[in-house]
Amino acid sequence: MRLKPLALGVAGLLIFSAPALAGPPFITDDPEPVELGHWEVYGFSAATQAQGDFGGTLAGIEINNGAAPELQLHAIVPLAFDAPKNGPTETGLGDIELGAKYRFFNPAAGDWRPEIGMFPLIELPTGDAGKGLGSGHLRAFIPVWLQKNIGRWTSYGGAGYWINPGHGNRNAWFAGWLLQRQVTDSLALGAELFHQTADHWGGKDTTGFNAGGQYDFSEHYHLLFSAGRGLQHPGLNNQFSYYLALQWTGP
Repeated sequence: MRLKPLALGVAGLLIFSAPALAGPPFITDDPEPVELGHWEVYGFSAATQAQGDFGGTLAGIEINNGAAPELQLHAIVPLAFDAPKNGPTETGLGDIELGAKYRFFNPAAGDWRPEIGMFPLIELPTGDAGKGLGSGHLRAFIPVWLQKNIGRWTSYGGAGYWINPGHGNRNAWFAGWLLQRQVTDSLALGAELFHQTADHWGGKDTTGFNAGGQYDFSEHYHLLFSAGRGLQHPGLNNQFSYYLALQWTGP
């Protein structure tokens, strides 16, 4: 792949929510599932620049559904792109992502303990790895997320393990934490710090940040946005990254 593996991993995480801003537009996710019988649908774009490459999801759709109490089903279908510095730009179907979020601990109001949940994901190798549009292998991410709300402040984060098969690849750990505030009734802003170990032999760990938020046009339509970069080896892993989406929520 022309798009370097770790940069692709960061871009993949970017496509990994409710009006409380859980998950998108950030990499770090939370344990709170979509309410039973409700839907979230995103039209989004997300990409990362690294080592002269610029690639990710040119346009994608994410669908989340509250399928059962405390259970959310999840799918992403991306139109991927890879624009290397010295080569033609490629576009096509990327790796499809499927997952299920389950919140197994939801404390009562006033309880000091946080919400806790799991959100295992698999990435199907539907993208053309030879064109830099996918990993070429079935990958999986198994995280545990925690969240606590205090007034207008929300903090969530956790850690997970990437299962990343393939020649030259290695499994990797990811950890992230986010703090956000509901600034007005329509606008929430936040920032996250995340770290991922190298996902290929000879690669480098990456630490980075994103800042962004959500603006609610109405009860059902929302704008989500974030941008950031790497703090550790940014030239190798993440010189710049962004996420932009229009979200619809409803029963």
